[in-house]
Formats: sequence, structure tokens, C-alpha cells
Amino acid sequence: MRVIVIGLGVQGRKRLRAAGNEAVGIVDPFNAEAQFQRIEDVPDPTYDAALVCTPDEPKLEILRYLLAHGKHVLVEKPLFAPSDDAILELETLARAHHAVCYTAYNHRFEPHFVRMRDTIRSGALGRLYRCRMFYGNGTARLVRESAWRDQGAGVLPDLGSHLLDTARFWFGDLGDDLQVASVSCHENRAPDHVVIASEASTPKLEIEMTLLSWRNHFTCDIFAENGSAHISSLCKWGPTTFTTRTRVLPSGRPTEQSETLVQDDPTWALEYVHFKRLCAAGAVDLSNDAWLNRTLRRLGEDAMKRVVR
Repeated sequence: MRVIVIGLGVQGRKRLRAAGNEAVGIVDPFNAEAQFQRIEDVPDPTYDAALVCTPDEPKLEILRYLLAHGKHVLVEKPLFAPSDDAILELETLARAHHAVCYTAYNHRFEPHFVRMRDTIRSGALGRLYRCRMFYGNGTARLVRESAWRDQGAGVLPDLGSHLLDTARFWFGDLGDDLQVASVSCHENRAPDHVVIASEASTPKLEIEMTLLSWRNHFTCDIFAENGSAHISSLCKWGPTTFTTRTRVLPSGRPTEQSETLVQDDPTWALEYVHFKRLCAAGAVDLSNDAWLNRTLRRLGEDAMKRVVR
């Protein structure tokens, strides 16, 4: 498959490496390494797909152009639109032109995320009670120095989109009862620390995200009828550990199994392979994006009303 990379920033370079010799061009109006400044400048017959790694604002128009020309698209998360109809229109356009539109959530390919999904599906944990996730990095200063990043709902769409997608990856449909529990702007104009939670979903969710964790970190704890399951860190920050604990009745120290991985981040390469398979199959489904767009737009509006500076 011949691909072009649109936007040669941090994400664009990762996608470029994953594509390897299948990358046939770069589009970026601000980077001297790019061969093209506009998508329209790329000869149509020379590529089959595009990896879109641009800021949020121009994404929709870029996707409409590519899909209307029958080009498969991998677009960096999140896929936001001013309305749910705009996302459904993209899905209709993709189907009409036999193209795939896929929003990239590379954490789905994190080895321990896959293992967590499989553990949940096995039923070994029994009834699921609560899931608590924390995702933090220390990019507050970098975000503040970027006009396009330090705006809107801030960390909520940035890291929250990953966490909500992960929850759907593990648990399926979450419903619409998520609410903002806490929001702060400690160092940034836009929210840099947010907690959201649900009460009606199974399991109940508590999701915390921040730009103020000076050491990048991820943790997850799932508490259930027969025990619990836990993730600490990601491969890109390694080592990353997956732990399961089997409950002892009526109480007592549980039996424990743990696996730690120390390896390079495999998610970019694995997701690129997944994207190629989707293209071969012609699979298009933006229902997850429609739900995320609706949910994060609602939560973002609430967060910005409740900002504590």
C-alpha cells in the first residue's frame, strides 16, 4: 500500500517510521522535509492512503477531500466534529467511495491493554465493580506554549479520548452517564487536570487525566467479584506490569500473578498493520467516534464552565 503522511510533527514522524518504504510522500506547509505543501499537489494516482497527523481544526476538510477521492485514511485521534451528523457524513462518504476511514487509538495495541481485554472477556474476574484509570504526563509548559493546544477543554479531549476509548475497548458500550467530577487550570489556560466518573455503567468508572504528572505514568485498577486486575505504566515508558489477584474468601491475602514487559513501544507498527487489514477488508465503522465526539463535547462544555484557576 502506498501512503502519504499529512503533517510531519511528533505523531507524523511515528507514523512515517511505521509505514517504512510504503510511504511515498509527505504533505506539510511548514516543514522543509515535505515534498508537498497541499494535498491537492499530490498526484492522485501515486498513493492509495493517507496518514493524517494534523491539528484538529483542518481534519474534517482533509478527510472529506481524501475520502471523496477514494483514498483510505488513518487519522490521529480524536476525530472531533461540530456535530454528530458530520461524522456520519464521513462514514457515508467513505462507503460511497469504497474507502476506509479509521481513527487511530494506538493504546488498543498496548500488550497489557489487550491482555486486560482478554481477561475481562474470559469471565475470570466475575462481576465487574469498579474501574479506576489514571493517565498523566508533564507537558503543561509545552502545551501552554502552543496556541492551538492550550485551548478548549484542554487535557480532557487529549488524554480523555484515549481513556474513554480504552474503556469501550474493554467493556463495550458505556452509555451516557459520565460526569465531570473535578476540573482545574493550574498552569494552563485550558483545563490541565480533570476527573470524570460514571455511576450507572458496568463497571462504574473513575478516570483521571493530567498534564501535571512530571513523570509520565498510567495506572489502571479493576475491582471485581472474584479478584482484581491492574496495569502499571506503558511500554513507551517501560517497564510495564500486568497483575491479577484472585480473591480469598472470606478475606485474606489474594494469590497473585504478575508479568512485566521491558520493550520498545510496539503499538505504532501493530496499528499500521491493523489499518492495512481494514483497507483490504473495506471495513468502515465510525460509531465509536460519534459516541466519543458527543460525550467529550458534552463533558468539555461542562468542564469549561466549572474551571477552577
